[in-house]
Amino acid sequence: MIKTVILDLDDTLYDYQGGNRLGIAALKKYCREHFRMEEDVFQEKMEEAWLTVSDRMGTARASVHNRLIRYQCFLESIHEPVFLHARKMYHTYWDTLLDHMKLNEGAGEWMRQLRNQGIQVGMATNMTAYIQYRKVERLGIGPLLDWIVTSEEVGVEKPDPRIFRVCVEKSGVSSGECLFVGDNLKGDIEGAMRAGMNAMLYDPGFHVKEKEGLPYRVIHSFRECLAEDFCL
Repeated sequence: MIKTVILDLDDTLYDYQGGNRLGIAALKKYCREHFRMEEDVFQEKMEEAWLTVSDRMGTARASVHNRLIRYQCFLESIHEPVFLHARKMYHTYWDTLLDHMKLNEGAGEWMRQLRNQGIQVGMATNMTAYIQYRKVERLGIGPLLDWIVTSEEVGVEKPDPRIFRVCVEKSGVSSGECLFVGDNLKGDIEGAMRAGMNAMLYDPGFHVKEKEGLPYRVIHSFRECLAEDFCL
C-alpha cells in the first residue's frame, strides 16, 4: 500500500523547458541591449560559462545550476562589470520563467486528493533550494506538500541513491510504501526503483508507446490519476 507520493518538480509539475526558453530569450534581449551582443556570440559565451562552472564544480551537485555563478563567469569572459550585471541577469532569467509558470493540468487536484486520502505528499528535486522554494510558492502548492528534499540539501543529484534515502527518512515509511513520480526515466524512475520505491513516469509527450510489461506506471496527464479506477 502506498503511504507517500513523492513528486519531482521541473518538467513534472510544470513546463520547465518552455519557461527556460523564455528565460533565455529575455537574457538574449538583455545582452543585446547592454552589450550589443549578437545571438551567436551570446550562445557561444554562455556555453563557455557553463563549461567553466561544470569543470570547477562537477555536474552532479546542485550548485552547478546556480545561475548567478554562471552569469558571473559569463560576464568575466566578456570583460563586463560583474557587480553591475550578474544579479540583474539572474533575475531577468528567473523572473521571466516564474512569471510564465503554470501547474500542469490535474496535478493540484491529485495532490489534494492524496492528502484527503491520508497519503503524505513530498517533493524531491534537483537544483538549489531557494529557487525551488520560489517555484513551489509561484505554483501555489506549498500547502499541499508535507516536506521537500533538494539536491542542495543532500549534496548529490538524482539518480544518486542518497537523495532517495533522505526521502524515505523524511517520509517515515518504508521505501516500498513510497511512489515516486517524475518525468526523467534515468534520474527519477530508475533511481527510485533502485532505491526500492514504486515509480510512475509522467510522459506528456507520449514518448512511451507501449505501457504493458513495464516495471513502472506511465501517465500522460495527471487527470489520469483522478480517475475512479486509478489504484495506488
